[in-house]
Amino acid sequence: MASRAQEPTPIYDNVDIDLFVKVLNHTLFSPFFIFFVPLFYIFQGAKVTDPGIIGLSVYWILISSFWFIRWYSRLYRNQGSLLIGPPRFDWGDQIIIVTGGSSGVGELLANTLAVRNVTVIVLDVKPIVTENYNITYYKCDVSNWEEVQAVAATIKKEIGDPTVIINNAGVVQGKLILDLSPQDINQTFGVNTLAHFWLLKAFLPAMLEKKEGHIVTVSSVMGVVGAAQMTDYCASKAAAIAMTDSLRRELDHRYNTPKIRTTVLCPGHILTPMFQNVEFPTHPLWKFLSPSLHPVTVVKSIIAALDEQHSRTIFLPLYTSAAPYVNLLPSFLRDLLQWFSNADYAMKNFAKVSGRRASEGPAPAVSLGKKD
Repeated sequence: MASRAQEPTPIYDNVDIDLFVKVLNHTLFSPFFIFFVPLFYIFQGAKVTDPGIIGLSVYWILISSFWFIRWYSRLYRNQGSLLIGPPRFDWGDQIIIVTGGSSGVGELLANTLAVRNVTVIVLDVKPIVTENYNITYYKCDVSNWEEVQAVAATIKKEIGDPTVIINNAGVVQGKLILDLSPQDINQTFGVNTLAHFWLLKAFLPAMLEKKEGHIVTVSSVMGVVGAAQMTDYCASKAAAIAMTDSLRRELDHRYNTPKIRTTVLCPGHILTPMFQNVEFPTHPLWKFLSPSLHPVTVVKSIIAALDEQHSRTIFLPLYTSAAPYVNLLPSFLRDLLQWFSNADYAMKNFAKVSGRRASEGPAPAVSLGKKD
């Protein structure tokens, strides 16, 4: 087994199933591309009634119907128009809160947003190291309601009401259930779940008053499927997903504010310090089918979601899209997947690096380039 935290190779790093599907989506599965194929043969002298031309035409209708239904489903969910798109997202007018913005995905996201001339507020227990003048840091344990409440009052006074909330802060203990202390469990649910409630209680009222805004919930594919030594983490991420789904219903039907968008991100393994010493299978097929994500990929998906101004659930990379259906499989197939992915043993030698409490002492030294 090897850690996925090693440095990416410059040539083959992105050669995986996601790349192949991306190419197919722009060629074999693209209605625009396929539309011209039968025309090409007709211009070469083929007849419209030829079986090949008819087959290609039927195929074009099928894939066009698939993409239309998929597109219309999202449009319907977001109360959109078939003819008129949403107004452009004005980045310059945004005040964006990023929790856990001092490291990993949060740090990259905060700095990327700052480049877009956005007012960025970082909430974390440790300061962010940055040269961007439009990033403001506030020390805050987002799992603590009193701290969030106090910081929220300061933010509203000094900067204004946030228009976008990105609940990114997360922590993992990596222990078997009987080894979890009460402090471990409280921290996991405090950071991964309760913090979302505290941020909403503090900043949602202003969004409701303006009837617009965007709430991004960074969850995990582990909130959809379970694995050994991840009981608290999986449960906390599942709770965040369910909370956002219920919030969507409240915004649409009880608060009557459908323009307040909600995005849930369910990524797989991300190459950040938090999961840097998780062990995965090393065989090429596994790496091809389930690639790890670079933080920039996650950041790009969040920014794209804000730009689109649509409520949606994002699964990254491709294999995570199958997660909602795993529990529908026969038990022997589900167990086969668990065995193939080494999911129940990946955390066996895990050592908590980020989010360590004072009582846990310093983090063990683990090199990002190290193989276990």
